[in-house]
Amino acid sequence: MSSKPDASRPRAADTKKVHIADTQMTRQNWYKHVNWLNVTFIIGIPLAGCAQAFWVPLQLKTAIWAVIYYFFTGLGITAGYHRLWAHCSYSATLPLRIWLALVGGGAVEGSIRWWARDHRAHHRYTDTDKDPYSVRKGLLYSHLGWMVMKQNPKRIGRTDITDLNEDPVVVWQHRNYIKVVLTMGLAVPMLVSGLGWGDWYGGFVYAGILRIFFVQQATFCVNSLAHWLGDQPFDDRNSPRDHIITALVTLGEGYHNFHHEFPSDYRNAIEWHQYDPTKWTIWTCKQLGLAYDLKQFRSNEIEKGRVQQLQKKIDQKRAKLDWGTPLDQLPVMEWDDYVEQTKNGRGLISIAGVVHDVTDFIKDHPGGKAMIKSGLGKDATAMFNGGVYYHSNGAHNLLSTMRVGVIRGGGEVEIWKRAQKENSEYVRDETGQRIIRAGQQVTKMPEPIPTADAA
Repeated sequence: MSSKPDASRPRAADTKKVHIADTQMTRQNWYKHVNWLNVTFIIGIPLAGCAQAFWVPLQLKTAIWAVIYYFFTGLGITAGYHRLWAHCSYSATLPLRIWLALVGGGAVEGSIRWWARDHRAHHRYTDTDKDPYSVRKGLLYSHLGWMVMKQNPKRIGRTDITDLNEDPVVVWQHRNYIKVVLTMGLAVPMLVSGLGWGDWYGGFVYAGILRIFFVQQATFCVNSLAHWLGDQPFDDRNSPRDHIITALVTLGEGYHNFHHEFPSDYRNAIEWHQYDPTKWTIWTCKQLGLAYDLKQFRSNEIEKGRVQQLQKKIDQKRAKLDWGTPLDQLPVMEWDDYVEQTKNGRGLISIAGVVHDVTDFIKDHPGGKAMIKSGLGKDATAMFNGGVYYHSNGAHNLLSTMRVGVIRGGGEVEIWKRAQKENSEYVRDETGQRIIRAGQQVTKMPEPIPTADAA
């Protein structure tokens, strides 16, 4: 006999509870998908600040202070949260770490521990479903949607944050995050304006609320704009891009293609003329003894990445061009057959053992019809390579598109030798095509062949 279940014990759920983010959004449940707390902080409060700005006059001193504090808190994110804690691209002394933790908290973008954890997941799983703010889900989603819509935390890729859990500054800020936000985000900007020149309310609205809004939007641009606008000089397999506009908006974080390739480099901009105030700040802190062990990728490796991407782009262009039928795919022709077809009106010409059909090109020949007709049905190797005219690289390239066969005999042997060489020695692009450098065409001879004149 089967025993009856104990009514005093809770019955195990038949199925695991499904997270709201994994359900379809409908008109009836859309509000359940919204993270209302984040909506309040990211959208609601800034809108309230904008409304208050209509009747709170903006004083010049307050405006200047708001801009200065914008840079302080922005650098707390870029130099602190991002390059110091998320990527460990340099080391900082305790005073600098405390300062960056405080002003970074004043940007109101979450604790260091939470921010760096998600950012490491973003780098590890860029553009995948495990990327917390993947641009593949849409530009708006990567900018703001991932914050205002609920996400299933189990869907975000796992990362190692052991070092963050062992950093006392990170642990302290995480445990006291709300206090840090209220103090550094609102109280400090208001106190400076109030005690400094009596503009308490202006400091609260402009240096506090609205400054937070602009810092947040600038940081969000790294997740959205930097994955959408610009060039990809180092790698185009993923979405990160480099652009000066994004750099101007994000305190130098706009050279994002470089950053995703070399994340442990303390720089985003490697050229002296590129805008990267975060890099300049870190370097200045080093001169003051506040920062050390600034990491840089070797220039040799950076240039290798740049060259590889340039080669990839060249290969993509090369694949769209007509380089002629490969030598080993050409049919073999008897010399008598070659001569006979020429006598029957076909415009064939043999150069370096390769037969070309120039019938349609005779009328367009820059040297005139008579000159090219004089080589029909003959071995015109010497004529083409300086005997009559030393043809240009462009002429050799054009000739390669007219290949129709290979002459059997001595020329054929040389052709197969070259074909063998193509398969073993010559460099090929990503599509498998031989990379033909200028002057390496099969019809290009360093010196005219003496016996060709007799032909």
